[in-house]
Amino acid sequence: MAARKRKLATLTAASAAAPEQAGDTKLQPSPGKLKKPIQWESADTEQSHYFINNDLQHRLGEDFFNQSCICLAKAFLGKVLVHRCTDGTELRGRIVETEAYLGGEDKASHSAGGKRTERNTAMFMKPGTIYVYQIYGIYLCMNVSSEGEGAAVLLRSLEPLQGQPLMRQLRAARRKEGARQLKDKELCNGPSKLCQALNVTRCFDRRDLASDPEVWLERDPSVNPAEPHNIVSAPRIGIESHGEWAKKPWRFYLCGHPCVSKVSKEAERQSLSGNEMNDLGPSDVQPDTMSEGLHRNILKTTLPSVPFVDFTIKAV
Repeated sequence: MAARKRKLATLTAASAAAPEQAGDTKLQPSPGKLKKPIQWESADTEQSHYFINNDLQHRLGEDFFNQSCICLAKAFLGKVLVHRCTDGTELRGRIVETEAYLGGEDKASHSAGGKRTERNTAMFMKPGTIYVYQIYGIYLCMNVSSEGEGAAVLLRSLEPLQGQPLMRQLRAARRKEGARQLKDKELCNGPSKLCQALNVTRCFDRRDLASDPEVWLERDPSVNPAEPHNIVSAPRIGIESHGEWAKKPWRFYLCGHPCVSKVSKEAERQSLSGNEMNDLGPSDVQPDTMSEGLHRNILKTTLPSVPFVDFTIKAV
């Protein structure tokens, strides 16, 4: 364990030792409206001029992050997370999977019941604040605060775009000696994996994605925003002990993308048949525990096709 830690520390300090290669793999979606899951394919292409000479004109600012948690979780899909290392090397990955945690009313959230701790302080800070926490005493997960008290979005998976050689070394430093080399699609296909691959550490906690000079979010001008019919809504992962809250379809991912951490065939079938799962159904609403603001926000953002006059709130 000590040798592995020394290896990781050396790798982080000498990130310049992993030169960029023009042949990094980039995964591109097929155009057109979704009739069936998108067939994402890999193609060897040279690094785009956009990634080599980025002047931050596509960086997303405060206005982007200042939206409801579920809307932000969906809006993240297709956007590019960037970490500029101390030597100037930039690591980039396209967000392909997220999870929304709605704050105090969400029993699966770290801020359930409005509880504030030293650990979750970032969840109560302005939208766009990074929240990094540790799981199993070893791994890190990266979240971003949204509009709403204690609400945040977990970044679950990325498609690696730039810096794959260094990403591969950073991931290898956390793996057993002699383990097989990871494929590009395996570099960032999980919340802790993406933190390792982009060298996201505990010091990122409480930093502002809208203004930080070393880490930010940007839109890729060569890719259109994800269309609703390309987004799958599925239950969140790893929160089974939270009962009904574990069943909320607040995990969102790009349909058919190979970098998604876990595919839900049932959720995809419903999306393709046109019967997409509602983010919150009438029987899920508990007026005695849900705040008026959150209730109004959910009705506005997740049930646009249901007229309010026909929506009857039922107590559970």
